[in-house]
Amino acid sequence: MTSRIITPADSFTRKVATPGDKSISHRALMLSAMANGTSTIRGLSRGEDVGRTATIMAQLGAHIQSSGNEVTVTGPAAGLRATSEALYCGNSGTTIRLLLGILSGIEGHHRITGDASLSRRPMDRVATPLGLMGIQITGQGTTVTPPLEQIGLSSTRAISYEMPRASAQVKSAVLFAGLYADGTTTVSENIRTRTSTEEMFEYAGISISSANQGEGRIVSVTPGRPEPRIWNVPGDPSQAAFFVVAGLLHPHGDVRIDEIYAGVERLGYLEVLSRMGGAIVKSPTDLGLRLSIRSSQLRGTTIYSHEIPSVDEVPALVVAACAAEGDTKFVEMAELRIKESDRFAESVLLAQRLGSKVEVEGDNFTVTGQGSASSFLHFEFEAPDDHRMAMAAAIAAYCGQGGVVHGAESVETSFPGFFEILMGAS
Repeated sequence: MTSRIITPADSFTRKVATPGDKSISHRALMLSAMANGTSTIRGLSRGEDVGRTATIMAQLGAHIQSSGNEVTVTGPAAGLRATSEALYCGNSGTTIRLLLGILSGIEGHHRITGDASLSRRPMDRVATPLGLMGIQITGQGTTVTPPLEQIGLSSTRAISYEMPRASAQVKSAVLFAGLYADGTTTVSENIRTRTSTEEMFEYAGISISSANQGEGRIVSVTPGRPEPRIWNVPGDPSQAAFFVVAGLLHPHGDVRIDEIYAGVERLGYLEVLSRMGGAIVKSPTDLGLRLSIRSSQLRGTTIYSHEIPSVDEVPALVVAACAAEGDTKFVEMAELRIKESDRFAESVLLAQRLGSKVEVEGDNFTVTGQGSASSFLHFEFEAPDDHRMAMAAAIAAYCGQGGVVHGAESVETSFPGFFEILMGAS
């Protein structure tokens, strides 16, 4: 386990280029590997999670080469094929869930594994709809945790599936499986989730339609094979969230963030922080958004899970809540419990370590702010194989009174160089 000692500094002026968006990076690799021909990916995330996806696509028959900022992926003419090797997903929930959709149409037996953290995460939410498509997936216990065994078929059964809970990963797994189906596959969601899969399918020449329905959306995909493309990957808005919060909380914060992906479902945290009084300026670019952030006095608010469908940015928002004036209530946050760690419990614990009072009621919790980050306690925090908890603890220490983050190595899965940027070393 790697520990990082975080020491505050008098000023926090940074220009930050976040890694390539993880969601887009995973999908660009997958669609390129499935295509017949060579694709180019520019700005691919270099985090370990995306690296796991690249390794697996190579195991399934794609040829992948990297040169500078470009990665070329050549999909085999005959399509991806099964391998006798275990497909190791590491800590990446996106890799394993989307992979299950892809493997559905690759004939043969597949073994899928992950690290200790991923092996605690439920895959029944994917196994259930894929089972309706005729795909057999078995795992450990009633929640179907890894390691998994899957039998792929040459063709899946087209279905209409109503999502029981918001999950872009599950939606994407079904849509990927739908590429091999015997007809049109439709997914309905009651809360709109990120649209990376739909946008990228369309760009890759797949026939896909999407229509809003109330607070939700209906997506339909027609079977087909992706075409080779050139992919330009913008920066990751979820990784940017930590530097946005740090820029707001530091008493002398001045942060500029390079182009990030501008998908509306990915930017809910910016609206929340603006509502809390954060000084955030968004400037549209050809690739996405540039952000400018300055020190701000924040005030408490109520944050609903549907504002942040993936709830990935909640750990950063918890740190912001601790520095705000008044109470911040986090509502309907059950999804936090089944991330890389139990982020519900860990977020509560982090807030308490910083000296904030926290009240928990079911799937809601309320953080009483301390008025500024300067009131935070010096603390130690053990991040449980969870990169977002490690980064949240790190910005709290840097903007507050310092601290120690144990388990900091988990950050390499998504944001190599994070600590160097935070501490001003690069």
